[in-house]
Amino acid sequence: MTEQRSTTPASPAAPTECDVLVIGGGPAGSTVGALLAQRGHKVVVLEKEHHPRFHIGESLLPANLPLLEKLGVAEAVKAIGMEKWGAEFVSPWHDSKTQTFKFGDAWDKSMPFSYQVRRSEFDEILIRNAARLGAEVIEGCRVRDVAFAPDHSGATVHAEHDDGRSERWRARFVVDASGRDTLLGKQFDTKRRNPRHNSSALYAHFTGATRHPGQDEGNITIFWFEHGWFWLIPLADGSTSIGAVVWPHYLKSRSKPVKDFFLDTIAMCPALAERLVHATLSSDVAATGNFSYACEQTHGPNYLLIGDAFTFIDPVFSSGVMLAMQGGFVAAETVDACLREPEKAVSALAHFDRQVRLGPKEFSWFIYRVTNPAMRDMFMAPSNVWRVKEALLSMLAGDIFGKTPIWRSIAALKGIFYIASAWNFRRSWQAMRLRKANIRVVEGSEPAAR
Repeated sequence: MTEQRSTTPASPAAPTECDVLVIGGGPAGSTVGALLAQRGHKVVVLEKEHHPRFHIGESLLPANLPLLEKLGVAEAVKAIGMEKWGAEFVSPWHDSKTQTFKFGDAWDKSMPFSYQVRRSEFDEILIRNAARLGAEVIEGCRVRDVAFAPDHSGATVHAEHDDGRSERWRARFVVDASGRDTLLGKQFDTKRRNPRHNSSALYAHFTGATRHPGQDEGNITIFWFEHGWFWLIPLADGSTSIGAVVWPHYLKSRSKPVKDFFLDTIAMCPALAERLVHATLSSDVAATGNFSYACEQTHGPNYLLIGDAFTFIDPVFSSGVMLAMQGGFVAAETVDACLREPEKAVSALAHFDRQVRLGPKEFSWFIYRVTNPAMRDMFMAPSNVWRVKEALLSMLAGDIFGKTPIWRSIAALKGIFYIASAWNFRRSWQAMRLRKANIRVVEGSEPAAR
């Protein structure tokens, strides 16, 4: 007899059960994954890439340090970090040319420094720590879609491994920490370009850049120039991260290879070019178009968006990693409350929403005005009347979530800005018109490329 073979297709494997599924293994996802696993939840972290992997955004804030202590990775980060005691601003429009802000002069003197870190090393420390604390970390696994149950009882997450295998998870709660992929923001069509700020970036690593002596060696330097601003971030291994944040129409004007365009852009800033006279380009040059955005919502009944999955703001004040990790801490408290005490979910989610919106809102007020002549004047000739300089330094340090009483002084600083702008009305009007033209959306602006 001929053996009969069944032609019925095999049923797909049942989804793996977990309490929380975290999409993305960057600083936000690794933080929330570690904390929830530590609290006894079954956590799965899915990361599309394999660590270590390249990432930009190497400058941490002093407010990062307490978070690193709580996660138990402070010593590991110290071992790879370059100490950063302040931030230097360089302006071609001011006689003083440079102004350095020391974090130790902030309102709270207990956080006088932070670190510059190579993100491939830093992010790997965080994701390995999440695994150490009990999260199941799966790398090389990209989430394709998330199907939420109509009764809000959970979600089914479909992902694809590097080798083509598909796998599903059934989770009670989902945390979107997918970074600029903004997976749920795209799925729900809630991601929006920031109408008040629009910028693009070019960046690369150099070796041999000139550094400041002594304690100032690790300071970040911000250079203003005609088309935006540059960052210079010294790293512990001798490399220096250089980036230009420019208006999109300037990047759109590129008519030559991105490397040549970047080097020509650096030449427009003599103060930076001088620091790179003996430097050698040691990486590819990347270009990223139109990169300021926000999602309209931060959460749903059983999901949260944190870090760049929720919003990305101009990186001039190096707030990205701190806001991502802070969001991870708030997300862990929120998810834990929702899972253990469902009757408190509404209030917990409302608190989460306020907390994750606070940082981007406060930093954005300054970001929108950082190229304004009146704001440049204030940065280049700071005054501490009504303790406004101390309050500003606390902002720059990321000390905005605790009890440091900076807000009256921040309000006074904003008042000083408005008065200075009104006093030089014609200059302010011209600057406002120029900025409005500069932030216009450029359709077809080029995507990330390296």
